[in-house]
Amino acid sequence: MQDIIIVGGSFAGLAAAMQLGRARRRVTVLDTGLNRNRYAQEAHNILGHDGTPPGDILAAARAQVGAYPTVTLRAGRAERVTGEPDAFTVTTAEGETIEGRRLILSYGIVDEFPPIPGFAESWGKTVIHCPFCHGYEVAGRPWGLLYSSPMSLHGPALYSNWTDEISLILDGHTIPEAERHKLEKRKVRIFDGKLAAIDQADGVIRSVTLEDGTKVPLAALYAHPRNRPSANLHAQLGLDMKDTPTGTMVVVDEMGATSRPGVFAAGDLAMAMHSVTFSTNAGSLAAMGALQSMMV
Repeated sequence: MQDIIIVGGSFAGLAAAMQLGRARRRVTVLDTGLNRNRYAQEAHNILGHDGTPPGDILAAARAQVGAYPTVTLRAGRAERVTGEPDAFTVTTAEGETIEGRRLILSYGIVDEFPPIPGFAESWGKTVIHCPFCHGYEVAGRPWGLLYSSPMSLHGPALYSNWTDEISLILDGHTIPEAERHKLEKRKVRIFDGKLAAIDQADGVIRSVTLEDGTKVPLAALYAHPRNRPSANLHAQLGLDMKDTPTGTMVVVDEMGATSRPGVFAAGDLAMAMHSVTFSTNAGSLAAMGALQSMMV
């Protein structure tokens, strides 16, 4: 019997495992190895690791966490979960079972790429979602923003910290005239047409093409595709969920506790704003929440 089973061994899951390993708790971490930011060549805005490939950071973290004798790191996918506090069972895709007193779900989310030629090839390189994570490297050059929801209208004001050349591609959507006027006053170029293709080489954008043939030279395209949880254990457990601008997330309190006793969640699965720093913080808090729940 493990004290805690952690499903998902990326940044949130490993941060939780380190906290619990240092508390000498028996922990098993199940991980598929498919961290969401594996597409990025470098991770940025992470104190002490700026410019380091995400895979390198995770490899070092696994080595450090795995050095704690009470922590077991296992490659595998969790398929089923049952039970209650002090008696949870997780079954893997290979049919193995792991029993534990508490659960931390940190399996993250999957981005659903639109079927636009060049989009998937450029994702994490020059088709990006966070200016704080990737904006510095393409600052001072022409940027595009692919409209996905009314939240997109706030992007140009933020992006002006990095560039004065911003094009909003509405992708066939309509926006209120008042919002259009505000954007035009900021000198944002607005294109109403749908995005048809991205001209890129090895993930580096040169331009985008709209359905009417219009070509827009760009160095970066900001996009926020729909996403979904990368597993369905939250649904099996009947956890409360809430909508985000691009998908859904598990509802948690300040210590990562979900709507079901004994189950905690952390990382992109349980927050609307996504970054490595936020995920590691959330993982640490969920570990402390799970530990405290066993002391009652």
